[in-house]
Amino acid sequence: MTATQWITDIALVLIVFRQLREGRLGPRSYLLPLGIISFVAYRYLDTIPAGGNDLTLIGVLVGVGALLGVAGGVFTRLRVVGDHVLIKAGLISAVLWVIGMGARIGFQQWVEHGGADDVARFSVDHHITGEQAWLAALLLMALTEVVSRLATIFVRSRMLPRPGGSGASVRPGAATTRVN
Repeated sequence: MTATQWITDIALVLIVFRQLREGRLGPRSYLLPLGIISFVAYRYLDTIPAGGNDLTLIGVLVGVGALLGVAGGVFTRLRVVGDHVLIKAGLISAVLWVIGMGARIGFQQWVEHGGADDVARFSVDHHITGEQAWLAALLLMALTEVVSRLATIFVRSRMLPRPGGSGASVRPGAATTRVN
């Protein structure tokens, strides 16, 4: 792995740790992870191979990314204080994020340090056309995890009762409403 790959992978892992402390949900909460994953996709995703079972591999890993992302978004705590939505990643959310991003890093390390022959045999046996298919599948998995987590958080934040809002409201005198 190059230094750039290490930096971007570590940055993606650290994003959720930034949310272990409660903070305001705002544009930066969305733009930072989207910016990082967009940079990674632009830099490393040249094509999406469609030969053999490449699309099946990509579909399976995108599905795993979506499941991890939605679950991570569900297990992120959101609450309203005044006019602001506060966000805090829970333990389960952090663990799911690290599993998703860490599995990708672990796979890359394994391939670079002795696992390449096993991946090549698996690829031949399952009609996966090669390295670009794996790269696309892993990058799209990460992209899907990020986007689905953020989308889940966005939808959940819009469903929170707000003081004076048109939906359910916070009862008078209540400082916070918790949604888990």
